[in-house]
Amino acid sequence: MSKPTPIYLDHHATTPVDPRVLEAMLPYFGPRFGNAASRSHSFGWEAEKAVELARKRVAELAGATPREIVFTSGATESNNLALKGVAEAAKGSHIVTMATEHKAVLDPAKRLERMGFRLTVLAPQPDGRISLDQLRDAIQADTLLVSVMHANNEIGVIQPVREIGALCHQRGVLFHCDAAQAFGKIPIRVTEDHIDLMSVSAHKMYGPKGVGALYVRRRNPRVQLAIQLDGGGHEFGMRSGTLNVPGIVGFGEACAICALEMAEEAVRLRALRDRLRAQLESSLDRVYVNGSLEHRLPGNLNMSFSQVDGESLLMSLPDVALSTGSACTSATVEPSHVLRALGVSEDLAHSSLRFGLGRFNTQEEIDYVGRRVIESVRRLRELTPV
Repeated sequence: MSKPTPIYLDHHATTPVDPRVLEAMLPYFGPRFGNAASRSHSFGWEAEKAVELARKRVAELAGATPREIVFTSGATESNNLALKGVAEAAKGSHIVTMATEHKAVLDPAKRLERMGFRLTVLAPQPDGRISLDQLRDAIQADTLLVSVMHANNEIGVIQPVREIGALCHQRGVLFHCDAAQAFGKIPIRVTEDHIDLMSVSAHKMYGPKGVGALYVRRRNPRVQLAIQLDGGGHEFGMRSGTLNVPGIVGFGEACAICALEMAEEAVRLRALRDRLRAQLESSLDRVYVNGSLEHRLPGNLNMSFSQVDGESLLMSLPDVALSTGSACTSATVEPSHVLRALGVSEDLAHSSLRFGLGRFNTQEEIDYVGRRVIESVRRLRELTPV
């Protein structure tokens, strides 16, 4: 592999659309162009039938029922609908979340705080996981919602979601989970996991951008949301707006593929990830894995390279698509809020890279990336000796 095309290892930012997903979507850009809300002719019926098949596929992957799936434009909208919708509709004035959440949860939570709600932001343990004892202490009589993501978008750490959900239900508190990074990669069963609201996004699982969903529990308890988008009463009255039928079809197809291939894919990606980590750790000193290795997405590796600036390292790897953190904050020069919350020093936080392995990566690509990173780290350290 002497002259590769750019190798894509940024699958937490977005994933390529699986060719099988694209094939399923294409007719809905052409002859099957109907509006799913048009109930008076065959074009609309055909579109509605396709949407309901996709809704069933999303629900099956989540362990939910189809009527609990509300289609949105993506996980950011789903998070906003969950947090703001619960806050406006429920009795209570206190919200609990974590410092390592995505900005799509932290920013709506902070907006609610400015509106008068009380907000508790829990620090993670050094491995990135939540302390259940701290969560138990944080829940108060007026707590209405706990929002903790399933798997972190930067460090890939998986939270003890089932235990969090059980604790919330014991205390009569709703549990929202941002599962954008976990959905389609690891098993999720919303009932067994005691999840009341869950945000997911198609483009993190080889589907198209611009479509996602919010799972809203309908019983035990039935979750009440204040509507955030009025006009037309689409999606069981919870999210008005003409449905993105091609995107929804692609989302459903992506879910169907993940349902069949997720377990096998996880084994393959975990092996590639561990191969890359072993290669880097055996050839370089002063490299550190950020976050728990035991509780981690199969395709995630986040490492800090002491005495190397992460941006400089990225610039030295133009043939590899990587990230120093979340795609939503990659334009800033601030160190990752996730790594800083873990207690990682500012210098090491600035020296981190996120490797996001995905469905179409090969062992040859991973070995090439390992060699290139090792070469670049050595060269940059030579330029800035201690």
